Amino acid sequence: MLKTPELAMPRSNKVTTVCNSKREVWNDYEQAKAYFLELMMSTDGDEHDRAECVYIQLIHGLDECSDED
Repeated sequence: MLKTPELAMPRSNKVTTVCNSKREVWNDYEQAKAYFLELMMSTDGDEHDRAECVYIQLIHGLDECSDED
């Protein structure tokens, strides 16, 4: 058993996103979340859906997020 629970351990700030076939590596998790939140709020239709898909994955803490199902 670990002394420190895994959820309490700091996660890497690095995250990879794939949206509209564009792959990006972010060094700041919060910056990626802010970008996709703004993109989601400022678009509609398919572009909104893609940004929303990536944003939801970022909220759940995934290290690799994609707009593909």
